Amino acid sequence: MAQKESTFTNMTVTLFLVTLIAATILGFIHDLTKEDIALAKMKAQKEAIESVLPAFENLGDSYKVLPADGADSLEFFPAYGADEQLVGVAVKTYTKNGFSGLITLMAGFSPDGAVTGYEILEHKETPGLGAKMDKWFKDESKPKQNIIGKSPATTKFEVSKDGGEVDAITASTITSRAFLDAVKRAYNTYNQNQELEKTADNQTKEGGQS
Repeated sequence: MAQKESTFTNMTVTLFLVTLIAATILGFIHDLTKEDIALAKMKAQKEAIESVLPAFENLGDSYKVLPADGADSLEFFPAYGADEQLVGVAVKTYTKNGFSGLITLMAGFSPDGAVTGYEILEHKETPGLGAKMDKWFKDESKPKQNIIGKSPATTKFEVSKDGGEVDAITASTITSRAFLDAVKRAYNTYNQNQELEKTADNQTKEGGQS
């Protein structure tokens, strides 16, 4: 049997078929795993919320707020105690200024705006360097780098190199700046939203008295 002549057309058809088969297989695998991936992300998010906040009885409805300095909304998760008083709010925040781009994290705030905790949700920072942010900024033995219990209202959440009050990760100033940027974005948006809610409450009260 004569060997099929290798022509540009034959190679193009073969490449097309290989690409089509590969795409079909990948699509099939994606359909099989997308539900598991979504469930894993939801589980990680729930655990992050519980980790960054003090003990609470229940979560209120989540809501989204567009920050003044970003194009993407932040997601808020208010938490309440047994007396239905606000215990704190977890904020899913982000920065696009990481050494390798996007960093997303969950930051917790007390009602007065102090940081109660944080968990990194997604990043592509360098292992052993920028990736150390997952522990660096909550090391109780290193008060100059620990942000837990501090508020951006009273502590300058910038790295020491820039005149701030937080020590950067060794050899990872860019990641440190980005991390603090994400936390400040969460705080500023949280604070801004609280002010809007207070204004709305006051207007409602004034309207009821007239």
